[in-house]
Amino acid sequence: MMLFQEGDPPSVGPVRSARDYFVAWAAEWKAIYVHAGGSPGALSLLRAEGRGQLVWNADEFRWGGRYLWRAKTRSSPHNVYTDGKHLRSLQKALKASDPDAAPAPVWRFAPARPLQRRPVGGRLQVVYPANTITYAYDRPTNTYQRSVTGEKAQVDAGTKARVAPTNVVIMVMSFAPLRDGTTKKRLEAGYIGSGPAWIATNGKTIKGTWRKRAIDEPTQFLDAAGRPVTLTVGQTFVQVLPKGSKVSIKDGSVPVLPRPSGSSRET
Repeated sequence: MMLFQEGDPPSVGPVRSARDYFVAWAAEWKAIYVHAGGSPGALSLLRAEGRGQLVWNADEFRWGGRYLWRAKTRSSPHNVYTDGKHLRSLQKALKASDPDAAPAPVWRFAPARPLQRRPVGGRLQVVYPANTITYAYDRPTNTYQRSVTGEKAQVDAGTKARVAPTNVVIMVMSFAPLRDGTTKKRLEAGYIGSGPAWIATNGKTIKGTWRKRAIDEPTQFLDAAGRPVTLTVGQTFVQVLPKGSKVSIKDGSVPVLPRPSGSSRET
């Protein structure tokens, strides 16, 4: 799920189907939730509370052809696309709240740490059944350069820029088969409650917990003492993993600057 705070993206996609946990996370931001169909439970939730109670429901099955379209360069069902201009028009069609008048940020942010205080090196890696995702910390840009199995340097197809978020959050929670009466093998997630989390920002990784008390309350990221973690202004990627997943984290180290010649040192 992608969340846009500002600016109009030139291309967004592929737009995929709804799940309960995506609705719950989008509800934290009172978002316009754009999707293409979904699981029976998610669609029922959106019908009941998708007119601004939790989110603003924007299903491609209703709004496709006007605000979303099928790209000819990709095969179905991975070919539903839109862009910022059409999303703003869709917002008006939904009579949704002005997205530029969004509530205060759910998470807290601060400016980037100065270059001399940033470490050199560092890496995070998470393993899913189908692929492995690696983030390599880049000191000059203060970002985490992302790689995925089969794509050593992941590039955004719309902008041709390297995918490199400023913050990386890893959440671990319980997953189980979703008994929705179909053979789709969908999963349900235990998104309410708490669990382990790692928060990487400014080249340093904090081991803590995530916590969410209710479907419309924010997911909080807390340090080992239970205090809210401060992220760095910029793009944030959140990786959600099932319990038992392999997580590998190695922070770099801040280089020791040489002392100016002729300087003295007190002991």
